Amino acid sequence: MFERPQSGERAILVHINFSSNSGDEQIQEFRELAVSAGATPVAVVTGSRRTPEPKYLIGAAKAEEVAVLLKSENADLVLVDHELTPAQERNLERLLQCQVLDRSGLILDIFAQRASSHAGRLQVELAQLQHLSTRLVRGWTHLERQKGGIGLRGPGETQLETDRRLIGVRIKQLKKRLQKVQNSRHQGRRARQKAEIPTVSLVGYTNAGKSTLFNRMTSSAVYAADQLFATLDPTLRRVPLDYGDSIILADTVGFIRQLPHDLVEAFKSTLEETREAALLLHVVDAGDVNYKDNIDQVNLVLEEIGADAVRQIEVYNKIDCLEQSEPRIDRDADGKIKRVWLSAATGNGVDLLQQALKEEFNRQVQTTWVKFPVEAGDIRAHLYRNGQVHNERMSGTDLLLQVTIDSKELENITSVMGVISLLDGEDEQKAASNGCG
Repeated sequence: MFERPQSGERAILVHINFSSNSGDEQIQEFRELAVSAGATPVAVVTGSRRTPEPKYLIGAAKAEEVAVLLKSENADLVLVDHELTPAQERNLERLLQCQVLDRSGLILDIFAQRASSHAGRLQVELAQLQHLSTRLVRGWTHLERQKGGIGLRGPGETQLETDRRLIGVRIKQLKKRLQKVQNSRHQGRRARQKAEIPTVSLVGYTNAGKSTLFNRMTSSAVYAADQLFATLDPTLRRVPLDYGDSIILADTVGFIRQLPHDLVEAFKSTLEETREAALLLHVVDAGDVNYKDNIDQVNLVLEEIGADAVRQIEVYNKIDCLEQSEPRIDRDADGKIKRVWLSAATGNGVDLLQQALKEEFNRQVQTTWVKFPVEAGDIRAHLYRNGQVHNERMSGTDLLLQVTIDSKELENITSVMGVISLLDGEDEQKAASNGCG
């Protein structure tokens, strides 16, 4: 047995090809993950195997190669770009005498650094404990010792069993707290649905530029950086459309290959904003040569959280990095908007995305005259606030307003005593004869 060593920042990266699909782009992504976590990669060990080796996953010879590099590079941490079983992790740590972190552990560490809200910290802690609970099997020597001494002798519970039990209790507490968060967010969604304000969720591969686009569209200051998982906590902002309509735009956490299952489970309350959205804006890094594979990875996560049935518009971002960088809208055979090409960094083409949202969510509107009694001044003020009034005249003791309005709002207004919609030709002629035409 051994005491688990402390982690450092100088890291050896290990990536083994178990399939023909693995390539340099995956190694580069893993390097970016390591840098995002605060590590300094000093060497990369690569290799190929048909199947994982049961004891070390990477094979005994490759493990020895890593051990030599650890000493020569004065490194103190090994990051493995694969999922390690608890036994494989312990075997590697025993051989290398340093901390070994697999892909899931590395991503969880990044999320722990990024979480800033109360809900985000709860979700990260839950995911970490669920991940840790599978690794509490004789990884630390002190966990094997039974309690002893005067007043401590009893049933002989080991420290390992105590820690496992305490972790189980904490996981239950976190799930209860997250259920309250989920209920609170559900009430917020119900309020928006009652007010008929649709939610549009930004989704996409991490570092595709979702937060930059969010800031551009909402004039917000959400943290955005050229790094993986720059944004973790979801942010919601209202975006006005035409004729008083608006949407709620939600910026969510980015996705990545092999996103840990524990993390997806823990973040379901956050990802519900995506599942319950009326529309998904799937942001794609148009300058990434692997954008098609990234799209597939995002769609896999959307399917896992039950959001695959929500309508998508693909937003191809970073067109300023392409040779042909003209913004445009692509439509399918039925004329529906399928893709929007833009640059969130420069703002070029963002107006096309706003046009697409207006086309999706603006209701059927019409321009007509409405007759109001002077007592209905609050309705008149509401229409003016929303910029819906084009003309105003007096007709005896009544007000005549020429407004652009959708049919449902018009129905609501005319339900008020004394408010009449002048939709038929005869009434329109009367309005014109009163000097309103």
